[in-house]
Amino acid sequence: MYDQMPMLIGWDIGGAHLKAALVDERGQAIKVFQLSCPLWKGTTELVSAMQRMLKLMEASDVQHVVTMTGELVDYFPNRQTGVREIKHVVISLLGEEVRFYAGQLGFISAEEVDSNALHIASMNWHASASFVAKHVQDALFIDIGSTTTDLIPVQAKQLMNQATTDADRMASNALIYTGVIRTPLMAIGQKITFREKSYHVAAEHFATSADVYRLLGQLPECVDIAETADGQGKTMSETARRIARMIGYDVDDASMQDWMALAEAFKALQMYQLRQAVMQYTQNNSVVLVGAGVGDFLVKEIATVLECTYLNVIDMIQAEERTTLQNAAICFPAYALACLAIDDGNH
Repeated sequence: MYDQMPMLIGWDIGGAHLKAALVDERGQAIKVFQLSCPLWKGTTELVSAMQRMLKLMEASDVQHVVTMTGELVDYFPNRQTGVREIKHVVISLLGEEVRFYAGQLGFISAEEVDSNALHIASMNWHASASFVAKHVQDALFIDIGSTTTDLIPVQAKQLMNQATTDADRMASNALIYTGVIRTPLMAIGQKITFREKSYHVAAEHFATSADVYRLLGQLPECVDIAETADGQGKTMSETARRIARMIGYDVDDASMQDWMALAEAFKALQMYQLRQAVMQYTQNNSVVLVGAGVGDFLVKEIATVLECTYLNVIDMIQAEERTTLQNAAICFPAYALACLAIDDGNH
């Protein structure tokens, strides 16, 4: 198959995960994978993850396009340096012909990266939203990932975002640092109710949002690949133990049902934060919410509460195998990027 038609791999290089989608000339996803890549430990982590990804893809004679958010990790002194160093890793493994996504500038060559670093930095959301805009007339695109949530309005098939940089997007609630895997629970709320009593939440990295959704059975094992806060396992008991610590308890101080109720309370706090952000963009319930990412189930729940129509990007993705389809929805920026490159003739 690979010799008969041009193939393309879209890469989404994050600070904690590496995502890649192998797509054919029709935009059909062939293989899509996500790997752990703790880039804050150094660029050797990216080298290792990309090498593993290339082995998984088993594809030769393919073209590559890249988007990134990994330049933000504190391993780099600033974003421009991060973009440059990631570029060097990428071309060392994929070659000089790789193209980088620069938002409104489109795809640019490796030699153009250094002078356009800030156009490349954290632009995966733009690729995703641009793909969605090709499929819906008007909507609010919401990608809830492991660490962050992106909200981008689409009107008349055009992106209506006012901000483009991370700082400006964070100031306008277009980028919210909350996700369903890596968010420390201390960042979700300062007080929480447990067994009809209010508790201050410990300002310690005892547990993450993955513990909440794992305990509630909403986090698929295939995406639950981040390290836990205490470096221990992911059984129900170990998960409950971490959540119990957030309010000063040991896991044996209450029942599993109680700890699941506490997890529901943390979920409610996160849902409230997300719902308030969504309501800034929705004047009425006629707005269509388009969900993506590992936390797309929360978008569906928000749509139900706000009585909005819900769509999932999975309905916009082409793939023959169900697993590939689901992986493409989880790794949506990588898939969307590859499709944009095909549409624009950049492969």
